[in-house]
Amino acid sequence: MSLDRQELDKYVTRIGDRWPLQGALLGGARVDDEHGAPPQRERGPEFIVILVSDAFDGVPWLERVYQAGSLWDALEMGAAADVHCYTPVEFARKRESLAAVRAAAERGLDLLSG
Repeated sequence: MSLDRQELDKYVTRIGDRWPLQGALLGGARVDDEHGAPPQRERGPEFIVILVSDAFDGVPWLERVYQAGSLWDALEMGAAADVHCYTPVEFARKRESLAAVRAAAERGLDLLSG
């Protein structure tokens, strides 16, 4: 199943209308599928979304994630997303400490590059 790039663009626009984004990355099993990962593997989350914005500073973690997650159209995309919302400083730290964030940063799609 290919990624719905048009819906991904709409999602980034919805997020960007609330918080100016410095980064938006998409990782997860569906992205790995597109990169030729073998079907017989532990899939993990279908979508992992990493959003980076200075505007998250001062916004409680759960509030960021809830709002950003509520803008994801799971029906249109075919699965829910594991959404991560970080300031640039938090992203740098989490990239070092969380494998899913590191994988999305290294092998994921840059949703801002068009």
